[in-house]
Formats: sequence, C-alpha cells, structure tokens
Amino acid sequence: MGRKELNIEHVAIWVNDLERMKSFYETYFNCRSNSKYQNTEKKFESYFLTFKTGTRLEIMSKEGIDQQTTNDQLGWAHIAISMGSRESVSQMTARLKHDGYKIVNGPRVTGDGYYESVVEDPEGNLIELTI
Repeated sequence: MGRKELNIEHVAIWVNDLERMKSFYETYFNCRSNSKYQNTEKKFESYFLTFKTGTRLEIMSKEGIDQQTTNDQLGWAHIAISMGSRESVSQMTARLKHDGYKIVNGPRVTGDGYYESVVEDPEGNLIELTI
C-alpha cells in the first residue's frame, strides 16, 4: 500500500457574520463557496470557501460563540495567502486599505526576507499577504 502525501485539507475559523465574511473572501481572494450547511438543532452554519489552488477555508457560525477581542493568545496567529508577486501583495494591500480594512503592517520585507503585509478581515482575523 503506497503512502499518500499529507497536506492540510482545510482551516476553519469561527465568525459572527457568516454572510459578510463569505462575501469578503469571495471578493478579495476569488474564493468559490459551496452551499451553506445548516444544522438547526445545534444552531450551526458554515461555508467552505475554495481558493483556485484547491485550498479551503471553512467559516463557521454558531449561536453563543463569543468573538475574541485580542490576537495576543495561544493558538493560530494568522493565515497566509500567497498573492504570487510583490506587486500583487502591494496592490491588494492598497485595495483593502482603500476599502476601509485595517492594515496591521506592510507591505515590507521582514527580517527573514519575506515580502508581506498583514491585514485584518472584517472580524479582526489576521491575514498575511505574501508572495
């Protein structure tokens, strides 16, 4: 039996406004969404957003989930989205800033040589835009 290559199948985040977050990732990162999954008994809803590479982000909402108020906590720190070039990183950063989203830093070259910027999605989750 051959060994299958391992990879991350998807990453999931809890959100407050499922439709707004879906629209954000579709608009800025060309994600394609599946139909909304709903479990009325558990008061749970989610979408899988698929990037052109096949990578998926699951956005989930559930009655009673509290939004974190700080990014200074243990656990996931951010997701990184490859934009393909420095120019694309700079252009997307400018577009998001123009549209009113918070730019945490960048675009810049980091100490370890990455060209990136860090932005917040509509609910304050950090997105690293990189080459």
